[in-house]
Amino acid sequence: MPLLKLDTNVTLDTEQKSKMLGELSQLMSKETGKPERYVMIGIAENNAMLFAGSAAPLAYLECKSIGLSSSQAKNLSASICQLLNTRLSIPQDRIYIEFSNCPADFWGWNGSTFG
Repeated sequence: MPLLKLDTNVTLDTEQKSKMLGELSQLMSKETGKPERYVMIGIAENNAMLFAGSAAPLAYLECKSIGLSSSQAKNLSASICQLLNTRLSIPQDRIYIEFSNCPADFWGWNGSTFG
């Protein structure tokens, strides 16, 4: 049930996108303690975006999960920012991440919910 959506103005080639999907999936599983079989990752790249009036490399992410704690959010922020800086050369101060803890009753899957 962890979901991570990445929007960036950086252009990724097919190999970069594939690697980033895998690395983010493993990172989300590890940091949330949830099986990777429930992790969903989405990447929208080469978007028209500005941050602080500049079109320099940037990223906005939405991170949602059932039972997401503030300590997990803090650890995820550090891990995600480091990964995006290393792999995509996005400065960490040009990354916003929105974290959401979703109640199990409001997360649907397989014709029902987790609650």
